[in-house]
Amino acid sequence: MLFVYIFVGLIATLLIIAALLPKVYNVEKTIVINKPAQDVMSRVGDLNFYGQWNPWQQADPTAKQTITGSAKTPGHKYAWVGKKVGVGSLTLNSMDDKHIHFDLEFLKPFKSKAKDNWHFESWGDGTDTKVSWQNSGELPWPIASLMGPMITKNLNHQFEQGLSNLKKMCESKI
Repeated sequence: MLFVYIFVGLIATLLIIAALLPKVYNVEKTIVINKPAQDVMSRVGDLNFYGQWNPWQQADPTAKQTITGSAKTPGHKYAWVGKKVGVGSLTLNSMDDKHIHFDLEFLKPFKSKAKDNWHFESWGDGTDTKVSWQNSGELPWPIASLMGPMITKNLNHQFEQGLSNLKKMCESKI
């Protein structure tokens, strides 16, 4: 019987901790790329390049990808199905001369929606671009709330790697 009380107490403690943790996450990373903004934006806004620089997709090389719609146009979509990356999609929502906004949706292993936003600004003498990549979403209670710090840590690492990959890809372009 003591075991049951300890177990119930542990579960109650975890639920209380989850209730006190943030309900949303926000990750933002920035890098300067030695290319004009329009060149960099064309690589981010064309999801045919997504798998070449995004570490999330590179983590599961056997995942199947489907790209639909016209590049750099609302509705352009990158969908994936994989053992490691699960099932989800990234859809271009809007694009102007400084921003790209995507809707990110995960269907498996758990359902989740997020906003994936990009900001591009001329930097230095105008031949460089400061690129900011920001992602935000909800952390549903209780499991995602408890995993929030780990999710944020992993996303920070993936964003740093992704921006580094994007920089290499853009700067090696002839």
